[in-house]
Amino acid sequence: MAGIMMRSPAFNDHDRLPDRFSRDGGNLSPPLEWSGVPDGTTELVLIVEDPDAGRVPFLHWLVTGIGAGSAGVPEGGVPLGGREWPNGFGTTGWGGPQPPRGDDPHRYFFRLYAVDQPLELPDAPQADDVHRALVDKEFASGTMVGTYAR
Repeated sequence: MAGIMMRSPAFNDHDRLPDRFSRDGGNLSPPLEWSGVPDGTTELVLIVEDPDAGRVPFLHWLVTGIGAGSAGVPEGGVPLGGREWPNGFGTTGWGGPQPPRGDDPHRYFFRLYAVDQPLELPDAPQADDVHRALVDKEFASGTMVGTYAR
């Protein structure tokens, strides 16, 4: 599978997310940049999850329908052509980190998938719905990780 390069001008891979991206500190979505989207991509899908939140990864951001020609998203923005869905907090769009006080730092996986056909999703998709829909449609992806503790 091909790789999409991901980076952020606001934090390095596996570094702490700045407070302004947390629910307590402004709840802004972080800026992201990507390159290496392969030819044949119909759309991009962005999913941000915290696997340290419990038995099931907690969904912080889900955006589908991102234009294949998009190269990123500005701070506090929505990727070009993207449709934001409800997050694990029950609100639509970015839901910044808010791990329990005293927990070890949680990890936030920012994953971008290139798909060769639009995803078929239910009206209110959960992360599992997206992962199932990606099977046999994903042909490139990129990942970066931020951490956060309170």
